[in-house]
Amino acid sequence: MHGRPRSRAALLAAVLLGLTVSAGLSGCTTSDGSGTAASTGTGIAYTGAGGTIRVLDRTQREQPIALAGTTLEGERFDLASLRGSVAVLNVWGSWCPPCHKEAPDLQRASLDLAPRGVRFVGIAKEDTADPSAAIAFQRSYQITFPSLMDPDGKALLALRGTVSPNAVPSTLVIDPEGRVAARISGPVNRAMLVAVVNSVLDNVSLVLDLAATPTPSTVGATATPSPTGPAGTP
Repeated sequence: MHGRPRSRAALLAAVLLGLTVSAGLSGCTTSDGSGTAASTGTGIAYTGAGGTIRVLDRTQREQPIALAGTTLEGERFDLASLRGSVAVLNVWGSWCPPCHKEAPDLQRASLDLAPRGVRFVGIAKEDTADPSAAIAFQRSYQITFPSLMDPDGKALLALRGTVSPNAVPSTLVIDPEGRVAARISGPVNRAMLVAVVNSVLDNVSLVLDLAATPTPSTVGATATPSPTGPAGTP
């Protein structure tokens, strides 16, 4: 993507306010849609209409996660093989309406970020061991990155404490050391995901005052919580 840091931050601020999650999905929450930004000391968390994003700086990141399994095509995959690169893990299900909505944006984001060496991997949380529905989902949206089949939830167990088993869709950004650097609960869109991943790649934290135009800052800076919603909203 060719946007400068300032434009990436602005895009992130805008799309955060538009995050929506179907209220009927287990594990999802709703909000009044106003949107808030809260300092976490060394990272930053954002809450939009029904979804949350948290970006962690290096001091907050825990141990590397161990994740391995079999892809929908029957090939073995180990997340450790991507060490040295930033990776994006997306938890999805063919039965999940928000997953259908975000799929085209995930695919486009994967192409946007490929020149920077970012690798995308999905985790298909299906109710059956038959991969047919998940494969049809990928073909429908022309998804080119692999997904692990996870009918028994074993892959999600590797993410326990980070992703709730019912939090579908969810997306994690994994740093080159294999640690979780950012967590997105709820559906993503292209601009927001690219901005979050670029913040990890560039080791910057996006400081978002949701009532004003955001600007990038170094990792460890704090955010100014806004008492109002987006600009112009009382």
